[in-house]
Amino acid sequence: MIDIKDLEKTLWSAADKMRSNMDAAEYKHVVLGLIFLKYISDAFNELHDALLEGKGEHEGANAEDADEYLAQNVFFVPETARWKFLQDKAKQPEIGKLIDEAMDAIERINPNLKGVLPKIYADPDLNKQRLGELIDLIGTIGFNQEGHEAKDLLGRVYEYFLGQFADAEGKSGGQFYTPASIVKLLVGMLEPYTGRVYDGCCGSGGMFVQSEKFVKEHQGNIKDLSIYGQESNPTTLRLAKMNLAIRGIDARIELGDTFLHDKHKDLKADYIMANPPFNISDWSGEQLRDDARWKYGLPPVGNANYAWLQHFISKLSNNGTAGIVLANGSMNSNSGGEGEIRKNMIEAGLVDCMVALPAQLFYNTMIPACLWFLSKDRTNHNFRNRSNEILFIDARKLGTMVNRRNKELTDDDLALIENTYHAWRSGNNTTPDNGGDTQPDNGRGARPCASTTGMQYTDIAGFCKAATIDEVRQNNYVLMPGRYVGTEEEEIDLIPFEDKMKPLIDKLAEQFAQGEKLQQTIRKNLKGIGYEF
Repeated sequence: MIDIKDLEKTLWSAADKMRSNMDAAEYKHVVLGLIFLKYISDAFNELHDALLEGKGEHEGANAEDADEYLAQNVFFVPETARWKFLQDKAKQPEIGKLIDEAMDAIERINPNLKGVLPKIYADPDLNKQRLGELIDLIGTIGFNQEGHEAKDLLGRVYEYFLGQFADAEGKSGGQFYTPASIVKLLVGMLEPYTGRVYDGCCGSGGMFVQSEKFVKEHQGNIKDLSIYGQESNPTTLRLAKMNLAIRGIDARIELGDTFLHDKHKDLKADYIMANPPFNISDWSGEQLRDDARWKYGLPPVGNANYAWLQHFISKLSNNGTAGIVLANGSMNSNSGGEGEIRKNMIEAGLVDCMVALPAQLFYNTMIPACLWFLSKDRTNHNFRNRSNEILFIDARKLGTMVNRRNKELTDDDLALIENTYHAWRSGNNTTPDNGGDTQPDNGRGARPCASTTGMQYTDIAGFCKAATIDEVRQNNYVLMPGRYVGTEEEEIDLIPFEDKMKPLIDKLAEQFAQGEKLQQTIRKNLKGIGYEF
């Protein structure tokens, strides 16, 4: 049985050694483009072999007819763009030109890939010997697997490499990538089974990929989700389109500035998951002073956090829910009218849950982050009436270091946070003021929430607290979980007071004795020069 994690690390280590002096920001397009090419070539070959065999539904089919592949949602790959053709020529000096031509040929015959594939391989600055070695390395991915297993493996490697490149770029990049554990947490808490999913700053498409995984893991159908996204960076958009194409995910992702040119103006989404850039000041706020989205207050020109929150609220359907990653400062800032906007959102009943995240989760920023969960209808849509409460979760002590700079949330951490939210939201609640509602049928069908598996919600000092809106008012509408959850109960101390004090008394006595000796020495020396105390 193949160990996928070991394989991912081995492949990354080998690929990273080949980049010589090339920046990770440039090299990622070289590597990810080749992984994509290998993926679509493998998918093509699988169907090509079946068409050649001509059995069952493929009887009489033409293996070189592009329409046969389109009907099966498989990209048609011309002969000179197929992986074997290119790998056979990997050691030739013109290999870069051949790959660029292959990318062009694939785009011409598959219009939905137009403008997506990188055509950078003929660049004279790209070491062709290293390029040939990279082709041979990527040629080993999925080599011992068959059919869908090989394609799934390529998809995993693509996703893993996205994260590794974000890490390699550090603060100079990585904006296109949200760490996997955070994406898993958002998806696990929102549980997007059916409906419209939206991300207005979708980066490389990680939210959509994880949503697809979630649906498949819980016996749902990805076709029950309609996916919409927008991304302002054209290079990042290409990464996203390749990432989703590998998964076979059909998404309507548009290029453009979400604030100035909203490409999904009339969309009302059932689920929103987003990680907008933190605290950005150049969001064109001065051009949008009269925008209809600012229903809860005018966001400051110098910080887009509350513009993002209100943009996403405007995109929610009447029963929609959103999970948004923002900087910690968004929970208590009062500058530029942000405190008043936050108050208005809370009084409108939009804030469902706040989660404080551990530090060091992100590759490209050390700014502490939090999760905002917003809901348009908190009275009794699929869940209990929780309109008089906000759940606060302080997860800052969770997470495990995965290298010297970064943490990630473990599966146990994710389950703890998700189950706490699900139990509170669904009605197994031991806190007051839940309106006496019994838990309704959540109508989801696939995965039971934590409350239906027997978990009872209760406040846990230092971790979670279901606070009433009155408590939030008394705290001046500050939403930092630490303000509400308090501290963990102290363990009973069985060490006698005298025993704890003895080391301190001994240390003080030692220092006092040393001080006495020093004073005697000083007196003696001063006496020798005519001064006496």
